[in-house]
Amino acid sequence: MEYHNPVLLQTSVDYLVTDPAGTYVDVTFGGGGHSRAILERLSPEGRLIAFDQDADSKANLIEDPRFCFVPSNFKNLTRFLKYHHAYPVDGILADLGISSHQIDTADRGFSYSRDGVLDMRMNVESGISAREVVNNYDEAQLSRIFFTYGELSEGRRLARQIVRAREVAAIETTFQLAEALKPCLPHGRENKYLSKIFQALRIEVNKEMEVLELMLGQTAEALKEGGRLVVIAYHSLEDRMVKNVMRSGNLSGEVEKDFYGNPLSPFKSVTRKAVVPDLEEIAINPRARSAKLRVAEKIIVTPHGYHDEYRKP
Repeated sequence: MEYHNPVLLQTSVDYLVTDPAGTYVDVTFGGGGHSRAILERLSPEGRLIAFDQDADSKANLIEDPRFCFVPSNFKNLTRFLKYHHAYPVDGILADLGISSHQIDTADRGFSYSRDGVLDMRMNVESGISAREVVNNYDEAQLSRIFFTYGELSEGRRLARQIVRAREVAAIETTFQLAEALKPCLPHGRENKYLSKIFQALRIEVNKEMEVLELMLGQTAEALKEGGRLVVIAYHSLEDRMVKNVMRSGNLSGEVEKDFYGNPLSPFKSVTRKAVVPDLEEIAINPRARSAKLRVAEKIIVTPHGYHDEYRKP
């Protein structure tokens, strides 16, 4: 299947692979672009485990004895790494968000610019669809979604408009939803608002923030000491969660300290600030414009139990 170029491909793999003979995880396989680049860096002794819940991704499987595919949501990271005797690992890569293939496939319902049934499920065999959310959630629930996941202050107005429209007829398709919301869209910024609205619905349908929290919560234990966590995020909600976990090992971002004042975070930052694509990559791949890459390394604990934050990469 046709997938666009992975974002920050070489940069992310450069940060991830520190031992060619190590074991690595790509928790967002998609078109396999990152996975193929990782395999190119590995020696015959290296190993790659890839996760993806989207059945379409199976069309891109890699024929390589070092490669193992897990058709599952990455919230099940630890469970399947242990099952495949690949625990702990040397590095974990996550390219979050939605793939270009999913956006471009009209009948998946992810894009307001392509007419299709309102679905938006990453795994079409589980959960509720966007159509069910739009037609069954009450005004307060819809308002919460738009305000929290779309970061839209007009969430209540949008929700009220949907409730009014569906009283006339059920909202079944992406174009019908965009048409129903047209009175609420600011002139000249229609596409920006629709993008945020569709993002909010997609996050709700796939419980993206909940499963990201579950996955990130497993990474410290799943990584070897010195192993790296590499994450590419595309909106502030994801990026904030990733940044907090990398800083402190928890969602609050507050670093706990022991009795002696030593930080107890399991990670140290490798990238002091987010790495972003250059203008050339954005011109080639517009999806890259909002990408932020962050890297953390699991701290090595000395025999005395203190976190060795000064070990050279």
